[in-house]
Amino acid sequence: MLTVIANALKGGAKINGAQTVSEGSGIVVSARSFAALTPQASFDIKRCDLHRLDEGPSVQTVLTREDGLRYYRTMQTMRRMELKADQLYKQKIIRGFCHLYDGQEACAVGIEAGINPTDHLITAYRGHGYTYTRGVSVKEIMAELTGEDFLHKANNKYGMGTSVERASASTDYYKRGDYIPGLRVDGMDVLSVREATRFAADYCRSGKGPILMELQTYRYHGHSMSDPGVSYRTREEIQDVRSKSDPITMLKDRMISNNMASLEEIKDIDAEIRKEIEEAAQFATSDPEPPLEDLCNHIFYNDAPLEVRGTNPWMKLKSIS
Repeated sequence: MLTVIANALKGGAKINGAQTVSEGSGIVVSARSFAALTPQASFDIKRCDLHRLDEGPSVQTVLTREDGLRYYRTMQTMRRMELKADQLYKQKIIRGFCHLYDGQEACAVGIEAGINPTDHLITAYRGHGYTYTRGVSVKEIMAELTGEDFLHKANNKYGMGTSVERASASTDYYKRGDYIPGLRVDGMDVLSVREATRFAADYCRSGKGPILMELQTYRYHGHSMSDPGVSYRTREEIQDVRSKSDPITMLKDRMISNNMASLEEIKDIDAEIRKEIEEAAQFATSDPEPPLEDLCNHIFYNDAPLEVRGTNPWMKLKSIS
């Protein structure tokens, strides 16, 4: 699509997200309009390994432009949020334990895309991504990590510091349920995770019983911030995964190569996310700390059934730091 605008402008400019180039007294818009972008496309996805199942998820799926951009924005927000948490931890603004999720974004986003918001989802540590996809804002998450006064199983190839091959007699975790059917899924591909989750959810809702999903994913950081993550694997291995299987890059390349999004559009989204994360970090590091007495609050859902030492909200605590 080619549009000519008669008003003269100096130099190049952006109009409705399109890059313009000055030509004398007029401006030629040489980028495609959003209307020219493909609204949806079909993709082949990796076949899941099956355990005690006659059939598995489809190996083809349809992605709409709207969903693709939403998945991309969510995964990129999670990635930037975790990298900012890494930075704040190294500055000793975040203390205690911090288990980062970068590299595994396709798992949380794909699972959420395959279930309903009213479905229950339980996670352990390394749960920042799920906290975000469940509706908690970046500001709230960052404030909780920094301890400010604002808030009154997906298998990543390694345990705490040992590869799964050394720690487990069998790494076929999707078979661990024995008589429970299982799926092994490409956890680096948001579309594979989405389709597998839809399949599993339909299976369970139909009354066939439970199903076990193993999402093969990869964490870029160490097990926790005290673990550099390179004593039991090489930097080359991490870089190889980043270059070949990064979930965010994979989705972006799919969308651009299939004319579902423009590079300029993706860059604009990235810029918006960087700004959002920086503002959230600024908020989380400038808000006052909660009073020490708050350590005794919100321990029970309702009133404590009996007096437990150290849990009464009226207890006076004293800092010795």
